[in-house]
This record gives sequence, C-alpha cells and structure tokens, in this order.
Amino acid sequence: MIRLERRLEQPWWLSVVVPVGSLAVAFAVMAVVLAVTGHDPGGTYNKMLDAGFTGNGALSATLISATPILFTGLAAAAAFRMQLFNIGAEGQLYLGAVGGSWMALQLGDHDVGSTAVSVLAMCVAAGVLGALWALIPAVLRAFANTNEIITSLMLNYVAGYLITYLIFDSASYWRDVSTLQARAFPQGKPVPPAAEWSTFGSNLVVPLGLLIGLAVAAGLWVLYSRTRFGFEVSVIADSPRAARYAGMRTRRKILAVMAISGGIAGLGGASQIGDFTYTLDPTGLQGAAFGYTAIVVAALARYNAFAVCFVAVLLGGLQNAGFTLQGVDFPSGLVGVLQGIILFCALGGELLLRYRFRTRRRTRKPAGVGPASESAR
Repeated sequence: MIRLERRLEQPWWLSVVVPVGSLAVAFAVMAVVLAVTGHDPGGTYNKMLDAGFTGNGALSATLISATPILFTGLAAAAAFRMQLFNIGAEGQLYLGAVGGSWMALQLGDHDVGSTAVSVLAMCVAAGVLGALWALIPAVLRAFANTNEIITSLMLNYVAGYLITYLIFDSASYWRDVSTLQARAFPQGKPVPPAAEWSTFGSNLVVPLGLLIGLAVAAGLWVLYSRTRFGFEVSVIADSPRAARYAGMRTRRKILAVMAISGGIAGLGGASQIGDFTYTLDPTGLQGAAFGYTAIVVAALARYNAFAVCFVAVLLGGLQNAGFTLQGVDFPSGLVGVLQGIILFCALGGELLLRYRFRTRRRTRKPAGVGPASESAR
C-alpha cells in the first residue's frame, strides 16, 4: 500500500535535486512531443541552445528577453512566499510602464537633469503605481477575504484596456499627436534621450534594467531571510493561526507583501520603457505576456530570489530561441508548450518536496478473526 506522508523536515539537497530533476523531466517529455510532431529532439535542442545561449549575439538577446521576466518573476516570488498568489504582475507591469513613461515625459518637458535622475524618477513612479495597483486585490483579501487569484487576474485585463485607451482611444498625455501621421496611426510619445537607459558591454550587452533587477533580487533575499519582517511573513505562511496567536498583524503583512510584489512588477514596466521601447506600446506589452511567464519562473525557482535570476535567463533563452527558430517547420507555439510542461513538472516537484511516498504492507488478520467469528461468539 502506497500513501503520501507530509515531510516534517526537508533535506537541503532536495531543494537542488528536485528543480533540476523537474527540468530534466520537462525536457524529456518535450522530446516526446517533438518526436510526435515530426521534429528531431536532439537537433531541435541543439538549435535552441545555439539560438538562445551559445550563438553569435545570442546571449545578449537572451539577457534582453530575461530582463522583464526577472522583474515579474521576483514579483510573483515575493507574494508566493506568504502564500499570496499574485497573478496580476502583468497588469502591475502595465501600470509601471504608464508611470515610468509619464515621469520620463515630465522630466523631458522641463529639461531636468541627467539620465541618473530620470532613471531614479522613472523607477519611483513605476514602483508606486505598480504597488497601488497590487493593493486593490490586497485590500479585498485582507478585509473581505476575497480570493486574490481571481481579483489580481481580472485586473490584468483592466490594466490592458487602460493602456489601450490611453494610446488608441483617446488624446491622452501619453499619445503622440504632434504630426498628421501620428494622429492617423496612434502611437505613444517617445521619451526624451535623457530617459533612455544605458547598456553595458560590447560583446555581451547587459541592459541597465537587468542590473537593477539583480539588485532588487539581492534586496528581496535580505528582506525575507535577514529581517523580522521576513520571519513574520514565513510564520504567517506556515501557520496563520500561530501568527495570530503571537500577535502578528496579518492584514498589514498582506498589504505590505502585495505592495512590494506590485512595486517590483512596476519596475519591470519602467525598464521596458527605458531599456527597450522608449514609448508606451500597448500592443507590444500585451503580446509579450511577461506576467504570466513569471508564474513559471517563481514556481521553478521555488520562490528563491537568486534562483529566479537563473530561471529568468533560462526562460529568456527559450523565448529568444523560439523567436529565432520560428518558421513553417518550427512553430513558435512549441516553445510555449515547453514552458507549460516545465510549469507542470515544477509543480509536481513541489509535491516531492512537501511529501514523501510511504509503502506499508497490509497486515493479515489471524485465522478465525473477523465478522463471522465474532458473530459465532
């Protein structure tokens, strides 16, 4: 007889073996999918490795793709650490892009300062708007016991319609109406040159947003592992009743953690404006679906801030490989299938981390013992 038994202690090596094993199983399952769809698994994986990591300029493109995934992955991991399922990083990134672009345009109009001032101001504005957007499901969860999965997910669509309205359906501050062509084909105002973030390196191009994301990961690790706040968050996640008995303010922690999560996702929106698009682009932001990829990143990284950095680069490389290899014989949807398989395998790995399988032999009753013998007595 096989049954699941919750682990009282988790060996340290499981935290390494299970994620690596989940990836191995995911690639093995994907190899079967590739074979069934008429693709050579070995050749496909070699092409993906070359297009995503080892080819000429591939690693630079991967780091560019990984930058927004890093922010949204950290946002999801920050909330998941307290068993809060923030599925709204997508919408919070949109609001961060709105705030970052607004600040960049404001500073440009008034001819204020250097790039450093613009970067800092854009990050503050984006973080504040992302945090405020995340506080909507947080307040509903804290004071009305509403499921934050549903509310944060629905707010993604609200945020998407909002940025679409700002550019395509109104003459808002963000829309470029300076020329006849811009009025005929709606697009966002380009940010001034001072708001264009720097890149580093020549052979290997590293966006400034990626470096900011790494700094955020380090700060998040310190917050959760070296402070009283992080200790209380872990206690609330493990046992809400024990936390309430100890006098911990659960509602305040819900608001704080969701605000931190939304602020980090908002920083990803500022990075999109300053690093890559230089304008508010609703179509590009919604088509990329960075926030939904964050769920895969956080699950595979097991909510560890530093592990999120490595997983973001991995998935950024897979996305880059999908764009590079896309063609008639290799639809880009195969990369999406691989990401989905990775997510399922990562969730299955969580089961092995929390539980273990126990085998127990059924004990045979002695002869003459049973209902019939009892009635005979």
